[in-house]
Amino acid sequence: MSPFPAWIDRIRPLLGLAALVVPVYGLGLAYYFSSPTTIDIGYSPKQPVPFSHAVHAGKLAMDCRYCHTTVEKAAHAAIPPTSICMNCHKLIATESEKLLPVRDSYVTGNPIPWVRVHDLPDFAYFNHSAHVTRGVSCVSCHGRIDKMEQVTQVKTLRMGWCLDCHRHPEQNLRPKEFVTDLDWVPGEDPVQLGKRLREELNINPSTDCSTCHR
Repeated sequence: MSPFPAWIDRIRPLLGLAALVVPVYGLGLAYYFSSPTTIDIGYSPKQPVPFSHAVHAGKLAMDCRYCHTTVEKAAHAAIPPTSICMNCHKLIATESEKLLPVRDSYVTGNPIPWVRVHDLPDFAYFNHSAHVTRGVSCVSCHGRIDKMEQVTQVKTLRMGWCLDCHRHPEQNLRPKEFVTDLDWVPGEDPVQLGKRLREELNINPSTDCSTCHR
């Protein structure tokens, strides 16, 4: 005689189904919460100063290079020193409490502790100048940052995403003079324009990264 009650036999099929479904469900959750889209896209940390790109780069149409002074000549797009902020804010919003950290930084010489949004792993080397000077716009990696009140990561910045662009560079190329013009719209088919620019720049997607990183 079985020591288990009769209803155990009735739920055996359900237990078998659960034994199959639960591991698959768990793996699905693990994949979702570890995917680049889940853990990177949408990251938007609060900053010590509520700097609005929507106001500065959007409404006031300030060129990205006014603040990020090294983006065309160095690997890193420099975070602007406080002195650049104060070029305007010596005269504008001089009593604003929001700008108190900026004024303190200017007086003391201590940098503003900005929180990095787009942070690549230490083993990954990305050269801003190699991309910007060849016609890759800010918008390709950072999205419409000129419409952001608070900077938000909109691309995964993972290796697969980078390689997709390197395999098909024409999808993100534009004339170099329009790299920082985030409203720019091509006057011809964007893919054909990209292919023409790729040929002019001798960018061959079949080669390795040394095409740009000489």
